[in-house]
Amino acid sequence: MYTGITQGLFVVTYVKKDPHLFTYTVKFSDKLLNGLTIGASVSVDGTCQTVVKIHNHNVTFNAIEETCRKTTLSNLIVGQKVSIERSISHNAEIGGHQMYGHIYGTADILKIEKWENNLKFTFKCQPKMMSYIIEKGFIGVNGSSLTVSDVDLLNNSFSVNLIPHTLQLTDFPNKKMGDKVNIELEANTVTIVDTIKRLKL
Repeated sequence: MYTGITQGLFVVTYVKKDPHLFTYTVKFSDKLLNGLTIGASVSVDGTCQTVVKIHNHNVTFNAIEETCRKTTLSNLIVGQKVSIERSISHNAEIGGHQMYGHIYGTADILKIEKWENNLKFTFKCQPKMMSYIIEKGFIGVNGSSLTVSDVDLLNNSFSVNLIPHTLQLTDFPNKKMGDKVNIELEANTVTIVDTIKRLKL
């Protein structure tokens, strides 16, 4: 489980595409590497990934076909930076909201509005996601816990505002219109909405 508070950006140092499997390596800092073991769960651009190899500061992950289909991971290239968060420990403060790294799909950046001290992003996503995206509710975008500021059901889009702290720790300042991001819907909202649908309330 994760908090949605990214611990920083780290560089991809190796990628390899095999049939039904994408392998990639990210260079971790000393602090991020501390206590990390094979089999640990790490959020990479919001996607829960398992550590399969550690060599010096280089940490390797495998993304299976299903993960590649639903996320942006298979598009990673050497030199690109990704948002990383280690899984939370017992009694750790949850600064964002509970996230699991289960990506429901991707969204496209529709619009970027620049203000004096923040950025406002508008994303266009798959229609099937929209019933789970609620104004003032939580949403995970590339691993960051964000609050939905606006929802446009007619255009299948929603907006979020990013504060300077988030911008410093993520790749959002380098994003441009048309780029894809990973979306994790808020788990409690999904459960409630799906239960209501099943019970036809």
